[in-house]
Amino acid sequence: MNIVDASKSEPWRGGASFTLGNRIYRLVWTMTWRLLASWTPPFLYGWRRLLLRLFGAKVASTAHIYSSAQIWSPLNLEVGEFACIGPKVIVYSMARVTFAPHSLASQGAHICAGTHDIEDVHFQLGASPIVVGYRAWIAAEAFVGPGVTVGDGAVLGARGCAFRDLEPWTVYVGNPARAIKPRNVRFADDVSKASQC
Repeated sequence: MNIVDASKSEPWRGGASFTLGNRIYRLVWTMTWRLLASWTPPFLYGWRRLLLRLFGAKVASTAHIYSSAQIWSPLNLEVGEFACIGPKVIVYSMARVTFAPHSLASQGAHICAGTHDIEDVHFQLGASPIVVGYRAWIAAEAFVGPGVTVGDGAVLGARGCAFRDLEPWTVYVGNPARAIKPRNVRFADDVSKASQC
C-alpha cells in the first residue's frame, strides 16, 4: 500500500498519509475483523486464518492468531507454521511483518513497522519491514520497532524495547533492549511438541 507523495501529505496538519484506496481497504478490514473475529473463542484459529487470507495475508495452516490481536493491514502480514500472535498483540503492519515458523508474540506485544521523520518539517510517515525469526519470542508487552530483525531463537523480555536487530539465540531485556545471556535451548523432547503457544 502506497504512502501519499510527500509533497501532498501534511500529517502535521492532519493530512492523509495514505491513498483513499488504502484507507477504504483498512476500514473494511477493521469492520470485518470486529464483526466476524474479535469476539470468537480461542479455538477458532482456522476461521481467523481464513479472514486474514481473504484480505491478503499469508498465513500457514498451523498458525495461531488470537481474536483480540489487532492487525493494521493483512496485506503486509506473513505468519509461518506454528507461529503465534497472542492476545491483544498489536501488529502495526505498515510495512511487511513476517513471523517465521514457531515464533511467538505474547500478550500485549507491539510490533510496529511505522514511524515519522521527526526532522522533516512535514513530519512524513515512513515504514520499514520487521522479521521475527524462527523460534524467537517477543514477551508480554514488549515493543519491536520499524526495520528490526529479531534473530532466530532470540528472546525480547517482557516490556523490552527493540530498536535495533537482535542477535540469534540471545536473551534481551530493557529499554533499549540489551543482551544479557545466550539462549541455550534443550531439544531433548520431540521438537514437534513445541508447536503451541
